[in-house]
Amino acid sequence: MSTATADPLAPPADRLALRAEGISKHFDGVAALTEARIEVRPGEIHALLGENGAGKSTLIKVLTGVHRPDAGTVESDGEPVKFSGVRDANHAGVVALYQELSIIPTISVAENILLGDTTPNSGGFVRWADIRREAQRHLDRLNQRIPVRRLAGRLSPVQQTMVAVARALAADARVLILDEPTASLTDTEIQDLFAVLRSLRAEGVGIVYVSHRLEEVFELCDRVTIMRNGSTITTQDVGETTIDQVISTMVGGSQGAMFPDRGTATDRPVVQIESLTGRRVKDVSFTAHAGEVLGVGGLAGSGRSELLRLLAGAQKHTSGSISVDGRQLPATGGVGAVLDAGMVLVPEERRSQGVTLGASIQDNIAVANLQKVSSGGWVSSRRVTELARRGMENLRIKARGPRQHVGLLSGGNQQKVVLAKMLARDPQVLLLDEPTRGIDVGTKAEIYRLIRELAAQGTTVIAVSSELPELIGLSDRILIMHEGRISGEVPAEGADEEVLLSYCYGRNA
Repeated sequence: MSTATADPLAPPADRLALRAEGISKHFDGVAALTEARIEVRPGEIHALLGENGAGKSTLIKVLTGVHRPDAGTVESDGEPVKFSGVRDANHAGVVALYQELSIIPTISVAENILLGDTTPNSGGFVRWADIRREAQRHLDRLNQRIPVRRLAGRLSPVQQTMVAVARALAADARVLILDEPTASLTDTEIQDLFAVLRSLRAEGVGIVYVSHRLEEVFELCDRVTIMRNGSTITTQDVGETTIDQVISTMVGGSQGAMFPDRGTATDRPVVQIESLTGRRVKDVSFTAHAGEVLGVGGLAGSGRSELLRLLAGAQKHTSGSISVDGRQLPATGGVGAVLDAGMVLVPEERRSQGVTLGASIQDNIAVANLQKVSSGGWVSSRRVTELARRGMENLRIKARGPRQHVGLLSGGNQQKVVLAKMLARDPQVLLLDEPTRGIDVGTKAEIYRLIRELAAQGTTVIAVSSELPELIGLSDRILIMHEGRISGEVPAEGADEEVLLSYCYGRNA
C-alpha cells in the first residue's frame, strides 16, 4: 500500500459523529501529533491503528478532552468543540474506554454504571430501586444478564467490559472509543463483545476501535485509519486493503518478514521436566535445549501459564521434578532458588506483576539486579544508571531517559523494561508468558529479533502464546496443552494451524 493513497471522499459534515482535522500537539518541544486527522461516521466501527508511539493515544486524549491541541479543530455532530476536560467530552457524547478499565471493584454493578450521574434521592435518602432500574435498562440494551447488585470486583473481565460500555451508554455516548478492549478476553468473550458492538453500530453509535490484533480489525471494522510518527497516513475501507498492506503502511515491512530465521537449537538438554503436577498442570514431561525456542500453546485455562509459574517457582508443584542444566530444583525452593539456577520469568501481566509503574526505568531494572549495582551494602547510583542505559540501548526502549517513570511509557516499551530487568541477570533460561500481548506489530518484530538473538547465544527460551501464527513463526518446536496435559508436539517449521487447533481442543490427544 502506498502511503500516499488518498482517503475515501468524506461524507458531508452533518453526517459525521466526530471529526478532527490538522491536530498538532507538542510535549517538552517534541511533536507527538503533526496534522493528525480522523473522521467517524454514525453507525460505523472505525479502526485506529499504528505502532506504539505512532500518536494514537495522544489523538484519543485530544478527542476526549484530556489534552488541548496546539493546532487543529475538533467537531462533534458537525459543530466545533473545545473540550476543557473529560467531563465536557462525555457531555458531548464522546466517551473512551481504556484497556485498564476504571471499574470500582468495591461497589455494585448499578453504582458503577451510573457513576458520575446525579444520584436519585428523596429527602436525602438514595432511591436504590431507581438506580438499579436505570442500570438494568442499559444492560438490557446490551442484552447482558449481569446482576446489578453484585460487586463489580466479582465480575469476569468481559462482564467488567460490558459494565463499562453500559456506563458509556448511561452518559448518552454517540462516539465510543475502545482501547484494546479484547486484551484480557477469551475467544468466546471476544465474540460476545463483538455482538454488542455490532448492535451499537446498528443503533447509530460511532465506534473507534484501537487494537493490535489485526485479524479482529478485519472481522469487525468498516474503515481503518493508520497513523505513523504522529501523523495520519491513510484512511480506507477495510474491504479495500489486506493485513499485509496494513502492516506495510505501519512499519514498512510485510508480515512474513517479522520472524527471524530459526536454526539455533542444539542437542544439549538444559531444562528437563519429569511428570510435573501442580495447579492446573497434570503429569507434564518435556525437555528444552540450549539455543531452542520452545513454544507452548493452548486455550485459556489449559494450564499453559500455570506451567510457566511452576517452572519459575511462583507456584509449588505437588509431584514431579524440574532440572536446569542437570541440577534438580527443590519443590519448595520458591522463586529465589529458580533465579539462582539461571531461570527467569517475564509474566503476562506486566503492569501488575512485571513493573512498578510509579518508579523510574532505572529503579525497575535495578531492583531485580541489586548484586550488580551495589557493593558493601551500598547501592551505586552510577551503576544503576549505567545498567539502565545499557538495557535501554539493547532493547531500543523509547523514553526521555532512565529516570522516566515506567507508567508514562507505551505498552510495548513497558514490556521492554520487563525484559531488560530480567535479561540483566544474564539468564540461562528465559520464560516468556504472552511476550507480545497488547503491543504493536513493530515492537513485536523487535521482540522476536531479540528472542532469536538470545537463542543464538545459547539461551533456552520457553514462550507461551495464545496466537498460533506467533507460535509457528517464532518457535523451533511447539507443545500444545489441553486440560493441564500436553496434547500434542510438532516442529514449528511447516506447522499447520488447523492441526495445532485440534490439539488445543484435545481432539488428537
